[in-house]
Formats: sequence, structure tokens, C-alpha cells
Amino acid sequence: MIMHTVWKGSISFGLVNIPIKLHAATENKDVKLRQLHKKCNTPISYKKVCEGCDQEVTEDEIVKAYEYAKNKFVVLDQEDLENLRKENEDKAVEIIDFVKLQEIDPIYFERSYYMSPDANGSKAYTLLRKTLEESGKIGVAKIIIRSKEQLAIVRVFKDALVMETIHFPDEVRSIGEVPNIPSEQTIVQKELDTALLLVDQLTTAFDPNKYQDEYRLRLMDLIEEKKADSTVTASEAKRPLPDNVTDLMSALQASLDKTKPKKTTRKRKTLKEKTS
Repeated sequence: MIMHTVWKGSISFGLVNIPIKLHAATENKDVKLRQLHKKCNTPISYKKVCEGCDQEVTEDEIVKAYEYAKNKFVVLDQEDLENLRKENEDKAVEIIDFVKLQEIDPIYFERSYYMSPDANGSKAYTLLRKTLEESGKIGVAKIIIRSKEQLAIVRVFKDALVMETIHFPDEVRSIGEVPNIPSEQTIVQKELDTALLLVDQLTTAFDPNKYQDEYRLRLMDLIEEKKADSTVTASEAKRPLPDNVTDLMSALQASLDKTKPKKTTRKRKTLKEKTS
């Protein structure tokens, strides 16, 4: 089954541009349960009701607002929000830094997306993948997804490029807000040695296939059992992409020239003045 495209655009490092598509790398396997009216087994629906007018409202009667103080709101026009969204989404994703993956704590990670090359992007895609593999680095970038600016990293996973959205620093709550964290306490060496021995005995190579959602499996077994016993009920009622850089070597060289530190000799300054 072909993965659904959740975002389409381009990503660049230096002057090398790569048209790409994003595909959700993970999926939620939770078993969704509906709520029914016990009397007649009809699904429960939810209505949007205005507390002030005590009446149901329709979608075209609803506006968005920011509550800056208790019961005090700044109403935001849909047109303003749409213009702001388009202004940011029209920008290509640019890798702004390269860092080591080990420097980012897992608490920052949010969601994973597979990246695939779009039309004419295979060579540049392969170049970026090979560059990340050889350097041992990951790229740090920004992207707009569903009207929200996201910080993200680009890394290699098996044969593919993966984009991981990560939280901004101010989205990670301070450890100081966590209550009842114990201060340093005296640990008997024998207790520590025993704990370390237990860790050593349980240490193994990580195999994700070893783990499964036991609750979900038992819940599905229960559902299938009730289906087999006939214990069932029924209710009665795009913008165009920028041109791809075809000459990768030229783009790479231009990127290097752009990031070279400028010499400050008097002769160089004079030449610069003559050409300006």
C-alpha cells in the first residue's frame, strides 16, 4: 500500500534544492471505542453550544480568539490567519545547521516522517543521504505543518531520509516544576551492586519486534469473541516547486564560497570597492 503524502514541498542545504514529499512514519494502533446510549444503543453525538445564548451554533457562527486573560479575548480573523499560514508555507524548508544526533535529548522528539524525493529529486536526495551518512551528522531545519511552525531534524534511517519534528526549548517544561523529586540520598554499596548486576543480566540488543501491545491484543480477542457469540448490537436510528538544481557540483561550490569567512586585507577591500 502506497503511503499517503501529508506534505509536499522542497528542502535545501546550501544551494542544493531537493523536491520532497513527507509521509507519516508511525500510526496510532489504539482500538477506538464508541459511546452508545444504553437504552437504544444509538451512538452519542456532540453538539457545539454557546454557554451565553444557551443554543447550538453552526460552523459559520464560530470565530477563533486568543484568551489573554480570564474571559478577555482577542478575536482573530480567518483571513488574517490564512494569510499568515500561506506566508510561511510558501517558504521551502532549509537545513540551517548540522549537529550530532547524540546532542539532542529524546525529550525533544515529537513525530517522525519518511521523506521521499519528488520529481527530478532523486540525485540530490541521494547526495544528502550520503553526506549525512559520511559525516555522521543530522540536519536541523524549520518547517510549517498544519499551520504550525515546527523545528525538525533530518537524519538517515536505513535507506531513507527521515524528518523528525522536535519541540522548541520553551515547549519543554522545566524539571524544576516536577514535585517530590528526592534529593541525593545515601545508597548502600551492596544495593547498588545488586541493581547493577540485575541490569547486566537483563541487558540485550534492542529488537523492536520483541515488544507488543498486550492490552490491545487482548481487547481485540475479546471483541472477536463477542462477534463470534453474536453479542453485537445495532442502533435504531499547491504552489509550483522551485526549479531543481541540476548541477550539484556547482551548487555545492557556490554554497562553500558563500559560507567562507571573508578576508579583511586592504587589497581585498579595494577590489571589492572597485567592483561595486
